[in-house]
Amino acid sequence: MNKASAAAKRTALKPPVVRDAAEADLAAVQAIYAHHVLTGLGSFEETPPDLAEIGRRFRAVADARLPYLVAELEGRVVGYAYAAPFRPRPAYRHTVENSVYVAPGFEGRGVGRALLAALVQRCTAAGMRQMIAVIGGGYDNVGSARLHQALGFKEAALLKSIGRKFDRWLDTLMMQLPLGPGDTAPPGA
Repeated sequence: MNKASAAAKRTALKPPVVRDAAEADLAAVQAIYAHHVLTGLGSFEETPPDLAEIGRRFRAVADARLPYLVAELEGRVVGYAYAAPFRPRPAYRHTVENSVYVAPGFEGRGVGRALLAALVQRCTAAGMRQMIAVIGGGYDNVGSARLHQALGFKEAALLKSIGRKFDRWLDTLMMQLPLGPGDTAPPGA
């Protein structure tokens, strides 16, 4: 086994460190997201946003007092996740939508699971009651669908052929996870 493959094997076995994102992480976040915009189904954006736009989105999450997290392996940002308001109307104020993206080459190593688990925990602690995953590509986005299923999300809707990217029609899978007492008690109870 050469040095590079030995280092890759050690990295694969170590759990990622999940922490709050900082402005200094945004270049890595932008690069990860750009890859997914250009090659994946998870985002229906077709042109990657620049670093300034990623910064604006990061600050919007912070202003909403919601978590924005990164995962590190050996000091390198290899994924990120955040929660954002599900919809702007006041009645949705206890519901968040999650986003989780993993750097190319780090899929299947527990990065997404660690990020999403931490995001669920943080949103529950903040008093949120429902988390929604809006999965571009529907069940064709196998990794995302399986990740959310593994953490207890259930299908809430499958919207057929509502997006078009890469010269094909794409579904959107919406999955839902109750947080804390969910809808069994009013907020603040």
